[in-house]
Amino acid sequence: MRKTFILCILAAFSLILSYFYEVTPAESANLPEPVADITPYAINSGEDLTSALIAKDPLVKLPEPEPEPAPAPKPESEAFYSKKLRMQFATSKNKNLVETVAGWLGTPYRYGSGSKRGTDCSGFVTSIYREVYGIRLSRSSHSMYQDVKRIKKGNLRTGDLVFFKRGPKQPIFHVGIYLKNGKFIHSATNGGVMVSSLKEKFYSRTYYAGGRVN
Repeated sequence: MRKTFILCILAAFSLILSYFYEVTPAESANLPEPVADITPYAINSGEDLTSALIAKDPLVKLPEPEPEPAPAPKPESEAFYSKKLRMQFATSKNKNLVETVAGWLGTPYRYGSGSKRGTDCSGFVTSIYREVYGIRLSRSSHSMYQDVKRIKKGNLRTGDLVFFKRGPKQPIFHVGIYLKNGKFIHSATNGGVMVSSLKEKFYSRTYYAGGRVN
């Protein structure tokens, strides 16, 4: 009985002391912070990193690669000089046409024909367009004019057609192929296939229109 009484007194004394002393827990060891969001993917390359990012958040938008620059335009083909026509051309774009018409120089005039043995104006033009471009034009200069796009004199380019009339109410009677600098090649009744100038008195007076074959 006495032993029990002593134990009760000690327990009460311990309870009283606990109000005066606060037990401070031992400080935890300084452990490294846990790594968040550890990916199960092995990061060995850029592709692995991309896969890991997408797996972590499928909505992540990765920057799109910059588009490759457009290839530089090819430089325009080189200039060339036609010895037969005695003309310098800025590019070789119309080289086939120029060399073909130059091969007809001196062909005699022959009405209703279109060969190197003899040709009239429309026969010459239709033969050249068929040989160079694979285009079949109407046989007469008048009907040929109906098939082309009208071009102002100042906008003529190599290969365009030039048409001539003797008067406002007269039909088209002549056609040639424009070269450059006001010069054109045609089959004339007084000399066959030759190069003439639109500035010459006769052709300046009878010039009617330019046309472009589409």
